[in-house]
Amino acid sequence: MFFKQFFLACLAHASYMIGSEGEACVVDPQRDVDQYLETAEKEGLKIKYIIETHVHADFVGGHRELAEKTGAEIVFSKRAEASFAHRAVDDGDSIEFGKVKLDILATPGHTPESICVLVTDKEQSDKPAMVLTGDTLFIGDVGRPDLVSAKGFSSEEMAGLLYDSLRQKLLKLDDQVLVYPAHGAGSLCGKNMSAERFSTIGQQRQFNYALKEMSKDDFIAMMCTDLPEVPAYFPTAVAKNREGAQSLDRLSQPKPMNPQEVHEAMSRGHLVVDTRTNTLYGGGHVPGSINIGLGGQFASWAGALIPIGTPLILVVEEKEQIDEAITRLARAGHESVVGYLEGGIYAWIKSGHDTGETPQITIDQLKEKMAEVKDLQVIDVRRKGEYEAGHVPGAINIPLADLKRNLDKVDKRRPTAIICASGYRSSISTHILKSGGVAYLYNTVGGTNAWRTAGYEVVVEENAPSCSKA
Repeated sequence: MFFKQFFLACLAHASYMIGSEGEACVVDPQRDVDQYLETAEKEGLKIKYIIETHVHADFVGGHRELAEKTGAEIVFSKRAEASFAHRAVDDGDSIEFGKVKLDILATPGHTPESICVLVTDKEQSDKPAMVLTGDTLFIGDVGRPDLVSAKGFSSEEMAGLLYDSLRQKLLKLDDQVLVYPAHGAGSLCGKNMSAERFSTIGQQRQFNYALKEMSKDDFIAMMCTDLPEVPAYFPTAVAKNREGAQSLDRLSQPKPMNPQEVHEAMSRGHLVVDTRTNTLYGGGHVPGSINIGLGGQFASWAGALIPIGTPLILVVEEKEQIDEAITRLARAGHESVVGYLEGGIYAWIKSGHDTGETPQITIDQLKEKMAEVKDLQVIDVRRKGEYEAGHVPGAINIPLADLKRNLDKVDKRRPTAIICASGYRSSISTHILKSGGVAYLYNTVGGTNAWRTAGYEVVVEENAPSCSKA
């Protein structure tokens, strides 16, 4: 049996290919599908099936494009209500090709239609070797019960279904069965995922907090407490996945724009997305632009912070990055990139238009300012669990995803230093804070990770989770 995991760091998303005797199945494909085609050709496989473990909310999948290019059959749970031709499966159904058998386990909880795929390599054994768990079971975590594809169900109802699915289906498997989930650390589909990309049922039984012995009521209460906000783009991603997204090569191509054209477009509501690093952005940028660097979780944050359908103009460091940015935006449902700043930021500076700057400070400089500047305000934009696990003394926590609607918690008159884990999210937040009227901003390069490395004091909140997301 051929088996390969494809991991997309930008979305902390894992997809899979299983092959046997010239045929293959792809599970939970990402929006851009060339890597599956290339791998299949290299291994001498024809992609015959495409399985989706559920209707994904955090990214737009490539199942329809991959089916069009290969003739493969798309497989969804019968509860998915997909609006295109597909095979609808239910608990106990199976798919066989070559020496491989795929058994479908209905595991509602993260969503009503969630399934897991039990994989048996009949050439090796008549017992399953692995289970692809989608967003039902992660490494160190389980799926959230509150996402939009569960419309019509309460979070408590979904958590109850998840409890049953985990204990009546997955925990009935042998300890040595390998676990391969659809997401890892950094995804918004769970609360405290590990960075490990696979595990075993036995290890999860032993170490996963959500699989410990507890009553159903206790599990429901735990799963429905302190859930992060559902990102704004999730409903759009669900709708696109139910319909099947159009092929990427059908998206319109952005046009080169000079500084004056960009300036005029911004006055009409276009948004400039600066994809460079936070330090380059801080040194000079188009005023009013948002900095979401290609080097981080670009697609997730673009989806979470920019309304789908907003006309977008890109600023890139290298022209070759335009196509990469377009693809990564499309993974989150953004299909409205209309142009890019020709000549990059240097063309903007040369044109004589006003140029924005955001001072970048090191953690040493932050420590000095905290001692010298009496009214310095430090805002930590990491998620609650990250903040509680260790933060700069005196910093207040407003997670980036919640910042725009919590600007009333920010004293706009005070000089403000923004900090996250590395400087990535804090740089994104400067756009929101400037737009909200905060004038004196510093972005902290290196973030809390560098603060810890330097040996400076951190404050750990009582009962803080063990969590270190990028």
